[in-house]
Amino acid sequence: MSRIKELLEIAKSLPKDPGVYRYFDKEGTIIYVGKAKDLRKRVSSYFLSSTNHDNKTKRLVQSINSLKYTIVATEYDALLLENNFIKKNKPKYNILLKDDKTYPYIIITKDRYPKIDISRIVDQKSAYYYGPFSNGLVRKNIFEILKKTFHFRTCNYNLSQENIASHKYDVCMEYHIGNCKAPCVGYQTEEEYNTEVQYAKHILKGSYQSTKNELKAEMLKHAENLAFEKAERIKQKYLSLENFESKSIIVNPNIGSLEVYTIIKDEDQAYINYLNCQNGVITASSNHHISNIDQETESELLPVFIFDHRQSTKSQLPVIISNFEFEYPDFKTDIQVPKIGDKKKLIELSLLNTQQYRLEKVTAITGKDSSQRILETLMKDLRMTELPKHIECFDNSNIQGTNPVASMVCFKMGKASKKDYRHYKIKTVEGPNDFESMREIVTRRYTRLVEENEPLPQLVIIDGGKGQLGIAIEALKAVGVYNKVCVVGIAKRLEEIYFPGDKDPLLINKKSESLKLIQKLRNEAHRFAITFHRDQRSKYFIQSTISEIDGIGQATEEILLKKYKTTTRIKNTPTEELAKLIGAHKAELIKKGLK
Repeated sequence: MSRIKELLEIAKSLPKDPGVYRYFDKEGTIIYVGKAKDLRKRVSSYFLSSTNHDNKTKRLVQSINSLKYTIVATEYDALLLENNFIKKNKPKYNILLKDDKTYPYIIITKDRYPKIDISRIVDQKSAYYYGPFSNGLVRKNIFEILKKTFHFRTCNYNLSQENIASHKYDVCMEYHIGNCKAPCVGYQTEEEYNTEVQYAKHILKGSYQSTKNELKAEMLKHAENLAFEKAERIKQKYLSLENFESKSIIVNPNIGSLEVYTIIKDEDQAYINYLNCQNGVITASSNHHISNIDQETESELLPVFIFDHRQSTKSQLPVIISNFEFEYPDFKTDIQVPKIGDKKKLIELSLLNTQQYRLEKVTAITGKDSSQRILETLMKDLRMTELPKHIECFDNSNIQGTNPVASMVCFKMGKASKKDYRHYKIKTVEGPNDFESMREIVTRRYTRLVEENEPLPQLVIIDGGKGQLGIAIEALKAVGVYNKVCVVGIAKRLEEIYFPGDKDPLLINKKSESLKLIQKLRNEAHRFAITFHRDQRSKYFIQSTISEIDGIGQATEEILLKKYKTTTRIKNTPTEELAKLIGAHKAELIKKGLK
């Protein structure tokens, strides 16, 4: 296979997420950095027919020996990360940014009476930084909105208490045209000024709904007064604010300088993603694979790997963040496992890349996709003779003993097949009886499959311990399919797997992919049952409440149930609106009956 075809096969396996890709030559030098909304589609386009490629792209493709990529959350993040990588590596085939261009920030200074400005240079000691902004129009409109709405001063006066008290300054033109409230002469107190500063900071952090409401009200006021040009200007600022993206973790000065290491471990393999962040800018990303692990935990593997990695990169950054706690031999290094905030988002981004890297490595080693591998592991763990391509899981729900219902969820090739989900109203059981409810739904399900000559699942999972499993086995025997399917029960407390006839349960490794698949099925069946149960209780409550109102019949109940779902909504609906649906007389009866 030619190198171009090999690269195309690699490109076709890439995720369809936004991200940044890097091309390397035979010497391992980065020769091109690009961004993509869809990594798979964009990278594949280089290695398909070259008919539409220009000469530069053709030369680039001929020089590519390998590729790497980094997944990000949005196209905006991809743009920023591409910018970082280009500036650091200066790839041969990229058009370098003029003057080493950096995207600008909106800043609020740390003066006694803060000012608002725009800067490309980050100095955390003198100002608070928000952004960066890759879209100049968005930045300009946000900046103007903040200045107009919150009346920041533009002067360079030293507004000390003494200077203001001594009437050292006079009001300027900005005050007369309404852009400033003249704190320089005491017309606006420091407390009032700082309150507006806090509002501006909230907007720049993304909490700007109240400002949008004010702009909308002003726009409508101008429109009512037929001042359409003013209304249009306000509308444009409103739309700009609506499209504003407050910040990105790809370039975020609040993060500072640090390294990120996240790890995912299978039974004898581990996968690690590394990110390097300098002054809030991600400048490097790489993936690493550790094989032939014995019994080491993530917390034991990380310090060994990190020590070697930092030795090779000569890194001395003082902070390391990770998804696991561990002890590190260098006491000067601060090890953190963030739970919230920007650093937590950075961990999530790194983990996303770790997961994708793990998927690629496993697929390359086994030649199978993850679903196939997990099903084979499940088949081995449950001692099955057939691959469980079709799995069904049962659960029932009768919270507080009312409206007993049950659910069956179906997974095919390890993925949820929602069109095959089924929910059941319990028909033959009086009161809360989980055992007999399970007998009914298993009987109903497989009687129907047999009668309609539909294929049976390879595996049936019962949400419950020995008792529930025993009842399900009896139902399967009665239908005549017990010997045609594998059936197990899963007990919630210790995640124990019970087999028919076995005294002791099977304990699968808590980190095993096969157990996680079983848990996923059980949780999905539980969610589906609970959701259906709540719907039934809501319908029952509406029907039982409305049916007690004299003059209201079943047909009216059904109309109201279909339209409003709950009695609260019906109660809060104006009488006139109800009258349009069921007539004025019945609407009055409903409103009086629900008081």
